[in-house]
Amino acid sequence: MFRSLLVVSFLLMMSVAHAARYGHYDPNRLLSVSETASGKRYSFNLAYLDRVLQDLSAHAKNYPPRFDSPQDRQRAVEDVKRFSRMLDVLVNAPRPNTRILARAGYLNSIGYNLDIPGSGEKAVSIFERLLAAAPSDPWGNYLYGRFLANARKPRQALPYLQKAYAAGIANAAYTLGMTYLSLGNREKALEHLEMYKRRNPDDTRVDTLIEAIRSGKIRFGQS
Repeated sequence: MFRSLLVVSFLLMMSVAHAARYGHYDPNRLLSVSETASGKRYSFNLAYLDRVLQDLSAHAKNYPPRFDSPQDRQRAVEDVKRFSRMLDVLVNAPRPNTRILARAGYLNSIGYNLDIPGSGEKAVSIFERLLAAAPSDPWGNYLYGRFLANARKPRQALPYLQKAYAAGIANAAYTLGMTYLSLGNREKALEHLEMYKRRNPDDTRVDTLIEAIRSGKIRFGQS
């Protein structure tokens, strides 16, 4: 049901124009391996990874993904698979860096939106490991909460999204609004969407969504 809500939100909030073209990325720029006296040493280019994630996010952070062509979508799918395998080197380390975990969890949440088998389970595992190490991490809570909401687990998503919003992640209010709407709580949905609007006054597109809820054009709840 939450994916149905995301489709509605997508139609109300996004332009009908195609997304910009998805870029071409070289995995050799992400990971370098060198031999040392104590064994192999792995170096990750986080700036390059963030560039890839920014492009993927523009196309597939929500469901359904938007691509300019089927070829762009397929290239994105292959990139998510490839970069996820490469990040496993650090994710599976005894004490992984929380910044790596956040990026790896987000990458696999995008893979879930792209219908890549196993990406959802992998995202859960990584996010839970991140939040076990850093329970108050604002972006970790936000990204995990948004993933759970998108994965049709709205009740599980709420505490993570609430923690993220309390920590200053303004966009969490929008996801909270949609999550409450999926649970049939119209009042809470409007409350959080209006909170989002107050902190994002230039985002006029949310007005359409709020008006649709108020007028009864959107009436969703759990089936």
